[in-house]
Amino acid sequence: MSSNCAGSKRSGEPCRATVESPQTYCWWHDRANAEQRSRSASKAAKVKAGELGEIKAKLRQLADNVLSGDVDRADASVVSQVLGVYLKAIAIELKVKEQEQIIERVEELEQILAQREETKRWG
Repeated sequence: MSSNCAGSKRSGEPCRATVESPQTYCWWHDRANAEQRSRSASKAAKVKAGELGEIKAKLRQLADNVLSGDVDRADASVVSQVLGVYLKAIAIELKVKEQEQIIERVEELEQILAQREETKRWG
């Protein structure tokens, strides 16, 4: 028998994911999956850290090439501006992921609190 997940969306609406009995939460709301979700987010952050290292190396090489006269200053300026925009996009993406993790943790804590309050009412 299937039913809807007992969790709530960020908007406060009930989660509409279908779960099979005896489960009460979908994968995203099941506390048993919290560590796996965290690891996945951590892996994504490590990938971004690798990209940051690559961009730093490119900027370092670009600066060396400008100083040696191998790259025109105007060209280097445009390339460094583009890389700067790319760095900002990575920073925003990391902040969004961090916010999503925080929201997920808060939702989990709210569910735990709601379950405890319900247990107190019936216990």
